[in-house]
Amino acid sequence: MYRVKTYNQIAARGLELFPADAFRVGAEVAAPDAILLRSHVLTPGDLGQGVRAVARAGAGVNNIPVGDCTERGVVVFNTPGANANSVKELTIAALLLGSRDVIGSMDYVKTLSNVADDQTMHDLVEGEKRRFKGQELFARTLGVLGLGNVGSQVARAALDLGMRVIGFDPALSVDAAWRIPSEIQRMEDARSLFSQSDYVTVHIPSLPTTQRLINDDALRAFRRGAVLLNFARQEVVDEDDIAAALVDGTLSAYFSDFPSTKLAKLDNAHATPHLGASTVEAEENCAVMAAEQLRDFLSFGNIRNSVNFPDVNLELSFGYRLAVANRNVAGTLGQVLSVLADDNVNVIDMINKSRENVAYNLIDIEQPPTPSMTERINAIDSVINLRVFDAPGQPV
Repeated sequence: MYRVKTYNQIAARGLELFPADAFRVGAEVAAPDAILLRSHVLTPGDLGQGVRAVARAGAGVNNIPVGDCTERGVVVFNTPGANANSVKELTIAALLLGSRDVIGSMDYVKTLSNVADDQTMHDLVEGEKRRFKGQELFARTLGVLGLGNVGSQVARAALDLGMRVIGFDPALSVDAAWRIPSEIQRMEDARSLFSQSDYVTVHIPSLPTTQRLINDDALRAFRRGAVLLNFARQEVVDEDDIAAALVDGTLSAYFSDFPSTKLAKLDNAHATPHLGASTVEAEENCAVMAAEQLRDFLSFGNIRNSVNFPDVNLELSFGYRLAVANRNVAGTLGQVLSVLADDNVNVIDMINKSRENVAYNLIDIEQPPTPSMTERINAIDSVINLRVFDAPGQPV
C-alpha cells in the first residue's frame, strides 16, 4: 500500500482519487512514499528516506527544496493551469479597480452612515462624486509580461473589454504560443512593452533571472501614471523601487496579491491576502491534477508536469516494470540493460528521457526481477534510485 502524507487542507475531490485499497492518505501518515501539499514550506528534513515524489497543488514550487529533491531522485510535480482562471479573474478585478476609484468611493459612502434622509444623501454624493471620476479601459493599452497559462487568459479577457493588448514573454513555449489570441501585438522586449502600456500586468515565475525584474531601471521605461498589477510572485518586483515610484507619480497605483510592510502605508498600493488561487474551483482543480499525477507516478512510474524530471509515459501491458532515475551520465542505460542481458531478461518495451542533469527510464520486462538484479542496478554509480512494479501497478 502506498502512503501519501498531506500538508495543508487538500480538496476532497482530489483525495477521493486515491483508491482506498491501494493508498493511505492523510496528515498523520508516517514513512510516506509521497507528499501532497499546497503552501506548506517543505524542508530537506521533511523528505524521509522513502519519499519518491512531492506534488504541489498549485503552480509555484518555491516552498519546495527542488534542488535537494532532484539530488535524491525525488520527482516534484506542480499543477500548471489548474488555478489560471481564478488568478485571471482576480487580475481583471484589479484592472477595473485601477481604472475607477471604486474602493475610495465606497469608503466615502460609508462615512455617510449617519445621514438622516435620502435627499441629503443624494445631494452629498452628487456634490462629491467628481472626486472619484476614473477612466474607461476601452481603447487603453494593457501590457502583459508573461504569456503562459494566466497571462494568455488575462490578455483574452482584456481584448473582450475592448483594450489594446501587447505582450512579451522571452520563454514562450510552443503550447503557450498556440493559446495567445492573434490580436495581441508581440513586443521585442520588456522595456518596449512598459513604454507603450497604460496598465502593466505581470505573470512570470520567480526565478533568479526574474527576481526584482521590475526595479528602478525598468520603471524608468514606464509611462508616467501607469498602473502596475502583480499577481504572479512578490519577488519579481523591487518593493523599495515600487514605493518610490508610487510616491513620485511614476506609478499611479500598484495592485498585488502580496501584502508588504514596505507598501502597506501607501494609499495607492493595494494588496489582497494571497487570494489568487483561493476559490473553490481552483482548489479542487489543483487537488485533482496533483492527485492524478501522484497516483499515476506511484502506481506506474509515469511522470507528467514535473518541474525537475522529464515527462515520461509508457503504457503497461504485462510483465514487470523498472523505473530508474539516474544522473544524466553517458552509458548509464547501457549498464542497466547489460544487467538485464546477463540474466537473460527480455525487454518488452522501454522509454528513456533526460532533463538537464538527470534522466529517467521506464523498462518493461517479461520476467520478475531477482534481488541480485536490483542490487546490481542500484550499484551502478550514476543510478539514483530504482523502483519495481508488477503488471497491475503495485510494487514488487
